[in-house]
Amino acid sequence: MTNNKNLFATVLTYAAPSSNYRGESEENRTILQKITKGGKEYSIISPESMRNALREMLIKSDLPSNRSRLHNEDQLAVEFKEFPNADKYADDFLFGFMVADKDAIKKNKDLPAKRDSVFRMNLAVALTPYRFNAVFHQSPLNAGKSPWKNSSTSALLHREIAQTAYQYPFALYHADCKRGRPEWTKALLNAIGQLTEVAGGHARSYYEMSPASIVVRLTSSLVAGYNTYGFDESGDFTELGRINKNDLPGSEFRLGGDIVRKMAAEKRQHFETDGMKLYESPQKLLSDVAEEFLK
Repeated sequence: MTNNKNLFATVLTYAAPSSNYRGESEENRTILQKITKGGKEYSIISPESMRNALREMLIKSDLPSNRSRLHNEDQLAVEFKEFPNADKYADDFLFGFMVADKDAIKKNKDLPAKRDSVFRMNLAVALTPYRFNAVFHQSPLNAGKSPWKNSSTSALLHREIAQTAYQYPFALYHADCKRGRPEWTKALLNAIGQLTEVAGGHARSYYEMSPASIVVRLTSSLVAGYNTYGFDESGDFTELGRINKNDLPGSEFRLGGDIVRKMAAEKRQHFETDGMKLYESPQKLLSDVAEEFLK
């Protein structure tokens, strides 16, 4: 029997102080990028920054990768080994590409010039509103015999900071993934379970984007069918109240991490009776889901 199940998931990170993903500075105040929800501001982290971190993790896992970051250029820059090829390179397959260079397209007529990302994900949004917190620190003057100087004086640096967890959804469609090598998708799901070093603030901040809790649905549906930003401020996923035979089938859901470890025994038994699979380890959940999804 052909597996036609699609994978939808929402990850909740652990809470920690964060100054990730800054926007444009206002005078000497470095601001967090935010969105407005329910009349309040919530800090965000872009899917592009998380995808870049995942790409770097896959490179370290020795998956064939076409694109690499160049760190010594005077602007944000990347280098491709060759014209994009989703059959040859894991990053081209998983994250997509677009070539606008007409000469390069003409030289590579047999290869597509653009491709959608197999891996869909959305903004990571803070669980708690921004509280107007900020910190100061001083950047010292390069003095004495220093061979270089950035400024003629020391500088007082002012940055916004948030103490929060983030939640973000992602999706993979079985029909897309089955066209590639299964080990590439497995490596991606493994990397999500260990996601860190997401760029922001020149990557000075250490903020883990790996799951403290995770909700996964494997379903033939083309949509998740639930609120993919369903975690509340206490870390509960309120949409789980819809698990019943007339709404969301428990057999399609897998829960992992804190949401399981903190679950009352009666509730846990209820979910397991409905066919839901529960994991204390989010990483083990993602490993098992990868095998089941790619059958």
